[in-house]
Amino acid sequence: MYETVKSIHVGTVVLTILGFMLRGYWMMTGSPRLDFRVTKIAPHVIDTVLLVSGVALIVILKLPLMSQKWLLMKFAALVAYILLGAIALGRGKSMRARTTAFVFSLAVFAYIVGVALTKSTVGWIVFL
Repeated sequence: MYETVKSIHVGTVVLTILGFMLRGYWMMTGSPRLDFRVTKIAPHVIDTVLLVSGVALIVILKLPLMSQKWLLMKFAALVAYILLGAIALGRGKSMRARTTAFVFSLAVFAYIVGVALTKSTVGWIVFL
């Protein structure tokens, strides 16, 4: 059960970042594909599966949420990623603001992955 849920979680992590990067590219190039119905719906479906599988992993592993600092940081960074992504993909008033938010959202995503893999609040820095 754990391996299946973890595989679903990791798979949706890959799908969500690839989709976000593609939508970011379309945003920067002014592509009409950004307005397609599937482009607007698919990320919500993928991200819902990602969230549900993440919660399922917490339940399966019986992680005490409030005592796992790395998990709390991952959640806080997820909120930042969502907000930056919203600015990047349309709420930003200028192309410069959207592009800046896009770059920062990718950095936050990399931090989230680092925290998840290292189980440390410093993420990738643990390897330095």
